[in-house]
Amino acid sequence: MQDKTRILLVDDDEDDYIITRDIIEDIPGRHYTLDWTGSFQEALALVKENKYDVYLVDFFLGAHDGLELITKAVEEGCTAPFILLTGQTDRETDEKAMRAGASDYLVKGTFNPFDLERSIRYSLEHAKNLEEIQKLNSELEERVEARTQELAEAIQKLENTNRILHEAQADIQKALQKEKELNELKSRFVTTASHEFRTPLSTVLSSASLIGKYKNTEDDDKRQKHVDRIKSAVQNLTTILNDFLSMSRIEEGKVHNLPSTFDLVEFSQEAVEDMQGLLKPGQQIQYQHTGDQTVVHLDKQLLKNILLNLLSNGSKYSGEGKPILFTTDVTGSQVTITVEDKGIGIPKADQVHLFTPFFRAQNATNIQGTGLGLNIVKRYVEVMDGTMDYESELNQGSRFSLIFPKSA
Repeated sequence: MQDKTRILLVDDDEDDYIITRDIIEDIPGRHYTLDWTGSFQEALALVKENKYDVYLVDFFLGAHDGLELITKAVEEGCTAPFILLTGQTDRETDEKAMRAGASDYLVKGTFNPFDLERSIRYSLEHAKNLEEIQKLNSELEERVEARTQELAEAIQKLENTNRILHEAQADIQKALQKEKELNELKSRFVTTASHEFRTPLSTVLSSASLIGKYKNTEDDDKRQKHVDRIKSAVQNLTTILNDFLSMSRIEEGKVHNLPSTFDLVEFSQEAVEDMQGLLKPGQQIQYQHTGDQTVVHLDKQLLKNILLNLLSNGSKYSGEGKPILFTTDVTGSQVTITVEDKGIGIPKADQVHLFTPFFRAQNATNIQGTGLGLNIVKRYVEVMDGTMDYESELNQGSRFSLIFPKSA
């Protein structure tokens, strides 16, 4: 059995309801049920219940009109078709009805059962098609949105891939640069080691040969002289090897900051004592501490290596009888250490390369050294979270300043 089409007539004239009912009853097949309301507000409430298939709405509804009802119903989401019933047959009314959302309009007193059945049928078909179009449009929007999301994800993946490739390329470039630097360091190491080892080893060899010739007691002074030369040469070799080992440990990341609490003044005086056997004739380290505080929390071993390196440089690059000024200061949360000499100084053109491994200034090529000392010192200072600065004038001397947090 075919389901009946449910119709709601909205008309404030009961006579119009009776006429409309009679016309519907004359429609062949009579597959319709008709309900009636003459109230604008009641009609809106019934529309919200969504239980009717089609609405016949009179143009005039007391203080309101059918166009207003249709507009409100459509705005609230009603999808069932509306057919406007009007006493006017003009284009303006037709256009107003269409703009409001009506599917069709009929002129009262002029339509018969066939006209009404056709209008209802066409309106229902139109509403069905419109609903299908809206459904397809909604599905299309969902598919477009999903596809857009897929494309966005694909673009994101491509960007991530490009970023990873770029980072990988950058890492490869860094690795190649690091490899190049290591090869250069190896080459410099071989050159420096060959040069620096040759002199003390030649000294050891020649002195050892001469010692064998001094067999008499009266030759003791000459023998002792060559023993001292051998000791000095061995000490130089030890210094060179220590520099190479320190550089290797730094490159391998094996140097760490291990602070402990100690008295800086006592520590500095011990460093001065350790340097006494390495000073040139007439040289003297003049140590002075300023500030009421003396206790610090720093890495003793790293600081000792730093001080001995700077003090040793002060002696090495200064002439006999020249003083080396060594000061420490503890103020607030800061430790300041300075080492100043009155030696040969560093040429301005060479200062930019001062901390480059194996670099030797032009005026220092004839002085024993590996060119690693200041690079090692700078790296140790950085490990201890400190900073390093220097001032140097050719033939006037150099001054190195170190600043550390009191607890590094």
